[in-house]
Amino acid sequence: MAQIRLYLDEDTMDSDFLGALRLRNVDVLSAGETQMLSRSDEEQLKWALDNQRIIYSFNVRDFYRIHTDLVEKREQHAGIILGVQNFQLVSKCVGF
Repeated sequence: MAQIRLYLDEDTMDSDFLGALRLRNVDVLSAGETQMLSRSDEEQLKWALDNQRIIYSFNVRDFYRIHTDLVEKREQHAGIILGVQNFQLVSKCVGF
């Protein structure tokens, strides 16, 4: 079985999250580690494709649009995982 190779964009590259994934032997790199900070979403997705990594992002709207455009052009990417942030939950947790 092939191992998934993840690439976390700027929105998702929390050090605790990276550490937790690595503790579980997930092959993961972040935009910060690859000197891809402040690059466009298209550049991030291209980097992920060139390096055969699945991008993980909270930027649902933009990556959905980019994916749809690529499908219409019959172009590919290595994969996209989109998560949803819940700021309300984070705010409640900070007060503990």
